Amino acid sequence: MKKTASVAAFPAPGHDHDRCATDAIAHAESLCVARAQRLTPIRRRVLEALLATHKPLGAYEIIERMGGKAAERPAPITIYRALEFLRENGLVHRIESRNAFIACIHKHASGDPVVFLLCERCGAVGEAASASIAETLKSASRAAGFTPKTPVIEIAGICSHCREG
Repeated sequence: MKKTASVAAFPAPGHDHDRCATDAIAHAESLCVARAQRLTPIRRRVLEALLATHKPLGAYEIIERMGGKAAERPAPITIYRALEFLRENGLVHRIESRNAFIACIHKHASGDPVVFLLCERCGAVGEAASASIAETLKSASRAAGFTPKTPVIEIAGICSHCREG
């Protein structure tokens, strides 16, 4: 089995955020079509709000970012339902330690362990992908007779952009 090196995705300051978001929406649309799912307007708006930043957002922050008059804003339960759909389809991840969500711009297998690198200075979240870490965790789980439901690891620290700045 070929092992790959770990790759972390921290967007560089000033990266083309619009292209990043456009690509992620296109991926979400094609994934929903392939799975006979609907990317409803509210689900799309929630995903767009998350794609507008590389920082995790809670439901109320998402509502604020969606804008509009207070009377026109969706109820938190509507946001949570949209987040659950997006999460079930691998389009967002929950950052447990922050009780918040972040858009997933990577196209990894839904059962693969995800390692989040949480910057304590700027609040950005990087997603590290490593086939060797994934295989080690899967093997350890199988050996223990354990089936992980949400294989997520969160590591706090300082991102390279903050360390250099």
